Amino acid sequence: MMAEPFRTTRLVEFHDTDMAGIMHFASFFHYMESAEHELLRSVGFSVHSTFEGQTLSFPRVNVSCQFQSPASCEQLLDIAIQITRIGQKSVTYEFAITHDSREVAKGHMTCVCCRVEPDQPIVSVPIPEAVVEQLKQYVA
Repeated sequence: MMAEPFRTTRLVEFHDTDMAGIMHFASFFHYMESAEHELLRSVGFSVHSTFEGQTLSFPRVNVSCQFQSPASCEQLLDIAIQITRIGQKSVTYEFAITHDSREVAKGHMTCVCCRVEPDQPIVSVPIPEAVVEQLKQYVA
């Protein structure tokens, strides 16, 4: 049985559109990132948290989006997120963006868990087990 995806919505705002009144391609990446942050908050974490005295964040290392059909200003988009892979240091998400059941876009994003301390180099580190355990509920 496949896990249920995390679901959220976003309203296409005027500033997210181009001169033709359709959603600009770059806005899809912002929506995907915002939905990922919402998923993390829903399980009690943040994209920028402190674990065992270390400040951790999840920079994106690979992002793609395939556009299926246009979205227009003031349309409400549904965003479904599933996790396709949890590695030792990375998480890969899959996004399905729809409007009224019509496919609008599909995307993928891989993020790496990194220690981000002031005046120190950013270094990848293993994802804390507490985070892994909470994310497992969304693994496809």
